[in-house]
Amino acid sequence: MPRAETPTVAANASPAGTAKPGDAATGQGKAAACGACHGLDGNSTDPQYPRLAGQSEQYIVGQLTQFKSGKRQNAIMAGFAEPLSEQDMHDIGAYFATKAPLPGVADQALVEQGETLYRQGDTARGIPACMACHGPDGAGNPGAQYPRLTSQHSKYVESRLKAWKEASGPSDDPHTKIMMPIAQKLDDKDIAAVASYLEGLHANTPEQAAAPAGP
Repeated sequence: MPRAETPTVAANASPAGTAKPGDAATGQGKAAACGACHGLDGNSTDPQYPRLAGQSEQYIVGQLTQFKSGKRQNAIMAGFAEPLSEQDMHDIGAYFATKAPLPGVADQALVEQGETLYRQGDTARGIPACMACHGPDGAGNPGAQYPRLTSQHSKYVESRLKAWKEASGPSDDPHTKIMMPIAQKLDDKDIAAVASYLEGLHANTPEQAAAPAGP
């Protein structure tokens, strides 16, 4: 009788759910391939690619898992995510979580509308405040895998909101279930305003906070 073959396991693979918390030092080497699009420190210079600096480990792991499984469709990311083990994802996430996002600049003509939507929403249109999930400083919620939005490229935020706005059909992704009905209530000016506000949203550094005020 033919001998049954034992399935082989990649050397860097880890059984699902057994990964340890990410190691940032190890993740630095594993994240080298990410640098071409996202920047070596997670601060991409091309706004079509999101800034990953300061993003939570949990969120990055969740998104890489979705790219690998095909639940989130992106041909480029699917190719990068496919060979990654769960531990690789945690290490990469831990590395980018240690990096500081570079501050962006908001369009002052859009700040008032963007800030209102982010901090208050629009109850008349059934739009909740963005900060309810993403926090008053845009730092997100790692436990719930709500992403950090502070300093994110406005063009990238716009593209994601428009994709949710134009999406049709059901989704089993919990974040998409939340964002689709919200995005569909936003018009193009709303999207541009909140995206611009987010790019300019960033906490002062301790040094900035301690600096004397100008005249």
